[in-house]
Amino acid sequence: MTARTARRVLALAAFAGSFSPAAQAREEPLWEAGFGGVALELPDYRGSSRSRTYALPLPFFVYRGEVFKADREGVRGILFDSERVELQLSVGASLPVDSDRSPLREGMESLSPAVEIGPSLEVHLWKSRASGAKVDLRLPLRAALTVESHPKYIGVQFFPHLNVDLEDVPGLKGWNVGMLAGPVFTDRRYNDYFYSVGEGDATATRPAYAAKGGYGGMQFILGASRRIEQWWLGAYVRYDTLRGAAFEPSPLVDSRRYVAGGIGLSWVFAQSGRKAAPAR
Repeated sequence: MTARTARRVLALAAFAGSFSPAAQAREEPLWEAGFGGVALELPDYRGSSRSRTYALPLPFFVYRGEVFKADREGVRGILFDSERVELQLSVGASLPVDSDRSPLREGMESLSPAVEIGPSLEVHLWKSRASGAKVDLRLPLRAALTVESHPKYIGVQFFPHLNVDLEDVPGLKGWNVGMLAGPVFTDRRYNDYFYSVGEGDATATRPAYAAKGGYGGMQFILGASRRIEQWWLGAYVRYDTLRGAAFEPSPLVDSRRYVAGGIGLSWVFAQSGRKAAPAR
């Protein structure tokens, strides 16, 4: 897999996994599949001032199983479930960085894409059975591995956040809205991979730097989606601030805040005849 292909795959996974339709109290198909396109505006990495625009195909897949799920809350496995608490297997991803196209990293080794996997404890703080609105506290702890011929472990990320989901928002008939916010924490090894500069890579304008672990800034995401018969429309915007982050002094960080986002459209052409169990 080339870096460019991997970048596209991971960007699509992050977009579709976060903003696919959620199962509601009514009966819905066990799975649905479709295809469409997406336009994304993404930075090279957190802390980079360089962003790129991607116009890419968008596969659409929703699975509403009792143990495995792929929906607007991401791809995950339910390890434990009660009225108040869920323990899930959570999955994430980060994009590759081509150092030849990043002025701050010129001459340095390019960064491989990475997958993140680990447990996530989800505490249900409040839910309205009438409207479907809910507020959750999510505590995902993920270990990161590079995606390459010889994968390597690159550290751990912890992203505790509050998540608010609103279904069929008043005044926005038919639209589902999701909002989340929380701090990011990463260990020394994780930050070393992205933000350290070794003595051999140091230049007059890029001094050597050894990254430390700790607070990694705040992240805010607002997403919206709507289903119109066989069509699905989704959009999101994300704001990151790195003020006070442990790696903020790195010479590879030239933007302490940034906005990213995307919009996608998919045609849902297939679905299961079997119905999923109603969501709690």
